[in-house]
Amino acid sequence: MPVRGIRGAITVENDIPAEIISATKELLQEILRANEIVGFEEIISAVFTTTSDLTSAFPAEAARDLGMMQVPLLCTCEIPVPDSMQRCIRILFHVNTEKTQAEMTHVYLREAKNLRPDMNSAQ
Repeated sequence: MPVRGIRGAITVENDIPAEIISATKELLQEILRANEIVGFEEIISAVFTTTSDLTSAFPAEAARDLGMMQVPLLCTCEIPVPDSMQRCIRILFHVNTEKTQAEMTHVYLREAKNLRPDMNSAQ
């Protein structure tokens, strides 16, 4: 079965654990809904990144809260590019699917919509 990537991003207003977890759950749920992923067995792994101004919580905690107990998850920090978007959480899912890469729906929410103005998916 082919492996496909699904990207997404969301921003938060504050570096507060509850806000980071809540926003990440919102993003994850929208990615799952938009890509018709109903079980976690097809998710190979997920990589979460945050901008360097978000340090109070691991976004992967949100995935665990949603039940992704067997999915390998990794959190890391984005490189600090000058003038880049602040307070941003990004995700890259690797999934087993018969869908083509073009059929994957990438999700950008809140201010993160500005990261990919070329994408209209799930906005």
